Amino acid sequence: MEITRVFDILDLHKGTFQKDDILCGKINLPDDKGGKQWKKYSSKDLVDQANLVSYGLLNLGLGLNDKVAIISGNRPEWCFADYGCQQVGIVTVPIFPTASNHDLKFILNHAEVKAVFIDDKNIYTKLATIAPEIPGVKHIISFNQLGGTLYFTDFTEAASKAPALEKVNAIKQTITPQHLLTILYTSGTTGTPKGVMISHNNLVKNVISVQNFAPFASWWKSLSFLPLNHVYERMLITLYLYKGISTYFAEGFETIGDNLKEVQPQIFVSVPRLIERVWEKISAAGEKLTGFKKKMFDWSVRLALKYETDGANGPWYEFQRKIADKLIYSKWRAAIGGKLVCMASGGAALNPKLERIFLCANIVVLQG
Repeated sequence: MEITRVFDILDLHKGTFQKDDILCGKINLPDDKGGKQWKKYSSKDLVDQANLVSYGLLNLGLGLNDKVAIISGNRPEWCFADYGCQQVGIVTVPIFPTASNHDLKFILNHAEVKAVFIDDKNIYTKLATIAPEIPGVKHIISFNQLGGTLYFTDFTEAASKAPALEKVNAIKQTITPQHLLTILYTSGTTGTPKGVMISHNNLVKNVISVQNFAPFASWWKSLSFLPLNHVYERMLITLYLYKGISTYFAEGFETIGDNLKEVQPQIFVSVPRLIERVWEKISAAGEKLTGFKKKMFDWSVRLALKYETDGANGPWYEFQRKIADKLIYSKWRAAIGGKLVCMASGGAALNPKLERIFLCANIVVLQG
């Protein structure tokens, strides 16, 4: 099926894909049990929740070309809010949860934001502090239950009692590929943040152009931890949904290692510094070895540093590599879930030494 607008992907989840874990996030268990568990949302849940967000926003009086901010960590509800906005032509304005009060005030006013989705008490405190200076913001909806906000569950339950499917479908018919999808504000630039205007067509064409960079399949799982309010991860989540790949949102940067072992993804996308940390952990584990195991580890690293693609080093090298793979490299792959087909690195240059080592160990690194 051809998609021309990002929300056309939802049609794929009404028919082609029937995943029971298309979007997943960790939630706290009841106090008497303690800990956390994965909460899984199906393809049907994605469609239903997006529709409820659309109804709810229309019921609040928002509509075509209005602006809604999302200030939240990565979680399934982020996507529900995003697609719910898209379907009724509302332009999303994702903002880093760590944005300063100054930047937050500027962006909300500059983009003329009318409603905000949040997930954290700290964000609410920031919004409350600058409330007199952001008069356009009329509604705050929180994914977590917080005082002073409209709880997301209450918001969608109210929407379910006042469905507006015909109205949503009518609006969808008017939205063209050139329609403004989102405004992404730059970070780390001089002066005030700059709002980058991205259309449905911009994002769709990017997704279509990278869809064959890996042997993506709908049975795949991905682990997501880069911020969704950044265009890099936003495009990738769009790609995953387009290909029917399940996404598990990591709890945080500090839990990536544990989450990789739990989820056993076929793909994850990172930045060089995090990939360097993966290698640092592997190296640290190698340094603790002694005797024969330490010699084998060191030998396998020296071998990897000489790696060339397409068997260019000859059959003797490839024979040694098979031995190293059975004894050493397979353990490296197990440390990142054991089922990885590829990972991607982007945002900065990856040290070629690391790329060589990982490729030798059959850990494919795509350069974004």
